[in-house]
Amino acid sequence: MGLVHAEIELSNPRDDSLKPVTAPALVDTGATTLCLPEHLAIQLQLKEIEKRDVVTADGREHSIPYVGPIQVRFDNRNSFSGALVIGDSVLMGAIQMEDMDLVVHPRTQTVTVNPASPNTPLVIVK
Repeated sequence: MGLVHAEIELSNPRDDSLKPVTAPALVDTGATTLCLPEHLAIQLQLKEIEKRDVVTADGREHSIPYVGPIQVRFDNRNSFSGALVIGDSVLMGAIQMEDMDLVVHPRTQTVTVNPASPNTPLVIVK
């Protein structure tokens, strides 16, 4: 499977005066959380909540800012979360995918809302 990207809208739910930003996001079902480049965190005026330790693919450990809250929209879905400030592009991980009930189609390398629940996200709670 190749790389999958999706256009998502990012906004600061604490400040309605700031315009949302539409950005291409690398969709990574193997990643846990949302990652943003620093310039988007600054543009959306997201506040640093804490530092988080991460290990990057090269095996090095880094202490990086965790900011939020941030609202993520895709199609008719939205999610609220925090984000790690790292990298030079947006990465959307499994937390946002699950929260918005999105599915990845490997053959077409696209993301859509779950066709089994097209109107609202389906959440399994047991």
